[in-house]
Amino acid sequence: MHDPSTAPDDGSGTLFGLDALASGPAAAAPAAGPLLRDSAAARRLLPVREIHAEPAAAASPRGRQVLARFPDARVVEVDSHWGIPGLHGNEGNVERWVRVKGETLVLGERKTLTTRPNGRSADWIAPGASNGCAMACAYCYVPRRKGYANPVTVFTNIDRIIAHLGRHIARQGPKREPNQCDADAWVYDVGENGDCSVDALICDNTADLVHAFRQWPTAKASFATKFVNPDLLALDPRGRTRIRFSLMPPDDSRLLDVRTSPVAERIAAAGDFLDAGYEVHFNLSPVVVRPGWEDAWTELLRHLDDVLPDRVKRQAAAEVIMLTHNRDLHQVNLGWHPRAEEALWRPEIQQAKRSESGGLNVRYRVDVKAEAVARLRALVADHTPWLRIRYAF
Repeated sequence: MHDPSTAPDDGSGTLFGLDALASGPAAAAPAAGPLLRDSAAARRLLPVREIHAEPAAAASPRGRQVLARFPDARVVEVDSHWGIPGLHGNEGNVERWVRVKGETLVLGERKTLTTRPNGRSADWIAPGASNGCAMACAYCYVPRRKGYANPVTVFTNIDRIIAHLGRHIARQGPKREPNQCDADAWVYDVGENGDCSVDALICDNTADLVHAFRQWPTAKASFATKFVNPDLLALDPRGRTRIRFSLMPPDDSRLLDVRTSPVAERIAAAGDFLDAGYEVHFNLSPVVVRPGWEDAWTELLRHLDDVLPDRVKRQAAAEVIMLTHNRDLHQVNLGWHPRAEEALWRPEIQQAKRSESGGLNVRYRVDVKAEAVARLRALVADHTPWLRIRYAF
């Protein structure tokens, strides 16, 4: 499905897919030596040249930490981390879609601290410590709201975010009844609009969240990731953080999961993250309906069954999420990665649905989605019967 010789290029003469970032035995080794975040591989993912910073964010302890990590970057003072002239809403940035993600950072303070109910992946969606990502998945929903550029925005007031979460958790008290999110703990998704594994290359926000949740016996943090960061193995989460490795067939991932860790390496890391004290789940996400998709998922599930150790299987669970696309993102992708749209944009089997924020999302037709979900559930039952599906939509 994917010919690496035709993959998008970031202008440096190398492909976006940074397989070397997490390849080989070191991908899942404990972080006992030099940190990945201090490595040449991390600098290839984040060759930061420009930092747009709110003054208060830059002056904060976390802001100073970020600026010290990238001492050669040009710092541009901005009034707000939203709507930065020349960055957000600049259609010309489509041609630099991925380069912007690596070369640009934004520092801001999260002004509104709101924890809202979810009930699917988690009981609650926490106010995230970041927005945006250095990776460039072609289906990502976050850039829909940011306008032609989606670099990482680091929220530097992590102390206020954690204090807010502590108060919210205290108000809930013990979880009274099990649900599909968790049998005993209130689950808080702390990475809705970013990837906490990548954020840990930039600053200590992820570490601070993991350390905070290990002190809260009635709650768990949860985040999905497509990036294997062995630095997280040293954080000692004590079972209070759930990491969800997002998986899809490798051919789909090589086409659509730009700049992420290879799927096989995400799977291979599961045992070591479990041994380091994380709860390890999987996101089967997104499921892209295209010719041959059932055979591709069958092969992936068989691989999971073959290579995962029993200790991972005994505690594993999964979420199944069908692809949701967006008309505006489709137009953006045509400007930098049109081959992805051959798989993502299927108007003959998709229908439009207006999102809560007013955007025009595109989802598989009800009948197509129902049939695909049922088929994937059957494949899981056949090939990975130990994998409990927490929800599918």
